[in-house]
Amino acid sequence: AEPNAPFEMFHHVMKTGVIYATSRASKHGFSMLDESWANMGQGAPETGPLPGAPTRDFHMNIKDAELEYAPTTGDTELRVKVAAYYNHLYRQDKESKYTHENVCIVPGGRAGLTRLMAALGNIQVGYFTPDYTAYQQALGLFMSICPSPVLHRNMHEALMSSEDFAFEAAGRGLGAMLLSNPANPTGQSLEGDELEAYVKIARDLNCCLLMDEFYSHYYYDGENVSPEDGGADDDSNWPKTVSSASYIVDVNEDPVVIVNGLTKNWRCPGFRVCWLVAPKPIVEMLSSAGSFLDGGANAPLQKLALPLMDLDFIRRDTWALQRHFKMKRDYLLTELPKIGITVQWQPTATFYIWADLSALPPPINDCLCFLEECVKHKVICVPGVFFDINPREIRHIGRSKCIKYVRFSYGPPMKNLTQGVEQMGNMINYWRKHQMTSSTYANNSM
Repeated sequence: AEPNAPFEMFHHVMKTGVIYATSRASKHGFSMLDESWANMGQGAPETGPLPGAPTRDFHMNIKDAELEYAPTTGDTELRVKVAAYYNHLYRQDKESKYTHENVCIVPGGRAGLTRLMAALGNIQVGYFTPDYTAYQQALGLFMSICPSPVLHRNMHEALMSSEDFAFEAAGRGLGAMLLSNPANPTGQSLEGDELEAYVKIARDLNCCLLMDEFYSHYYYDGENVSPEDGGADDDSNWPKTVSSASYIVDVNEDPVVIVNGLTKNWRCPGFRVCWLVAPKPIVEMLSSAGSFLDGGANAPLQKLALPLMDLDFIRRDTWALQRHFKMKRDYLLTELPKIGITVQWQPTATFYIWADLSALPPPINDCLCFLEECVKHKVICVPGVFFDINPREIRHIGRSKCIKYVRFSYGPPMKNLTQGVEQMGNMINYWRKHQMTSSTYANNSM
């Protein structure tokens, strides 16, 4: 803390990207209830009914027993259903199957990541940039681990090849590697032979893959035909989803931990019910970490989640989800270039677009200036610099490689997107006529 700062016994805690963007918007009157705002920064999907999706019954009666603490590993019935989900979708042809003992229910994805970081030993943990903003705090919180940036040799490629990953992991002696797949913010995906190679490298090097698979239902390039377009409406016809669980040989030997939950794929972020899937010994350690970190997930909501894990519900809901979110993705991919914002990598997954501001006039070709002007026009996005994660500021960064990028979310309803594009277009047109350098803009704003 700075000398004479209030409450100097505390250290400065940085905001994550979404919280920073929302706080800037709040200074200009942003409210979740104000429909004149286009919140394209939110990292959550719309939660209401989707066309063609199965109904969700959220009525419940809470039994007295459910008012007790849930186990730190979670409700056994829910753990059984989570294990069955992975076995059915990704391990039908595998001898080694998951059981409830491979599943740990946690109160949200970030709580799961925190348990993981607390349980890791004195090792180097690799990470990519850009990646999920909250990794910065998760990787910097526990001093027993040493964050290690794994940089792409080819900066024009969204994903690191398995060959390069093997070289980096072995050379650095990584004990673990944390990554989102599909990737937040770029919407790109490791899958097929490349994902299988990553899992094999982890097995061969005894490097634990910490796989954040929160967007594993949001794929838009699957080959199967949806029931709405004439495909079979039964268990023989599933929409495309991707998980590293497909390539694990032995669920209790391979060093792979999967993080997922109801937040994104099931569109229930307020439940704060998520899970870690891992070898049994790791689950036991995660349970111990939960006993002093978070105390476990909400017991009644774990019961309410049970119908959401029925396999036929998941199949039908995912078909509807992909159809609806692909429509929103395609809208932004069509409209953003019309106002001068380009997209280097078309997202095949997630509900994010990693947008390039380079062609815009200064100062709004700088992501921080862009956000400041967006919020004046009632639009929210997340500046790219927050995805250039730098835990404990271990890298000296004179100028972030992500300064020309912002992340747009098409998680919100379509109305937000059409409104946001129109309002950004007006803002961009103004700055085409009133250009100035970002440093001048910053000085004028002080």
